Amino acid sequence: MTEYNPPQDPLVILHDDHEVVLVDKPSGLLSVPGKGEHLADCLMARVKAVFPTALLIHRLDRDTSGVMIFALTPHAQRHLGLQFEKRQTKKTYVARVWGEMTEKAGTVDLPLIVDWPNRPLQMVDHENGRQAVTDWRVQRKGNGETRVRLMPKTGRSHQLRVHMLALGHPILGDPFYAEGPARDYPRLMLHSETFQFRHPDGGQGMRITAKCPF
Repeated sequence: MTEYNPPQDPLVILHDDHEVVLVDKPSGLLSVPGKGEHLADCLMARVKAVFPTALLIHRLDRDTSGVMIFALTPHAQRHLGLQFEKRQTKKTYVARVWGEMTEKAGTVDLPLIVDWPNRPLQMVDHENGRQAVTDWRVQRKGNGETRVRLMPKTGRSHQLRVHMLALGHPILGDPFYAEGPARDYPRLMLHSETFQFRHPDGGQGMRITAKCPF
């Protein structure tokens, strides 16, 4: 891993009310603290500085940017936790990947497991892996790369990164899975663009978007 030097951009709040707060996580910032004082700065800590009652529900990889939701009450945390468990939330990501994809859309259904000797890397394992499914759709392609919209049906660690790699199109700038010129980008080109959920107070459907920075 490279040295941890998180961006110091001000917190971008996309929506907040009495139950939830949604923020736009910058690439390079941990979602939660790592082990050791040098990894204490994280999105959770920055959100808690503004919303002291904030509670964790999910996380994004350090190198991924985009929408993250935090609960502000234990009720909201339980409610949203169940939505994640039952796969009732919907996330859409944007990625730039290596190579020009020939198909227009498809689904990757490949089970994943942690690659123990190389953790935190994940790998496809048809025997012992946990189910992982990603729908994808090409937005545009050219200059040796493809811009693709990713709709994960499951929430496995590094799912989108490994699934794109399995298709032969690693996400640009991926420090773990891309090699050679595909890795030589200023950041991981993966962004959580939209997040859909039911509001914990009343169940109204909500859709929050964070503009893609690349």
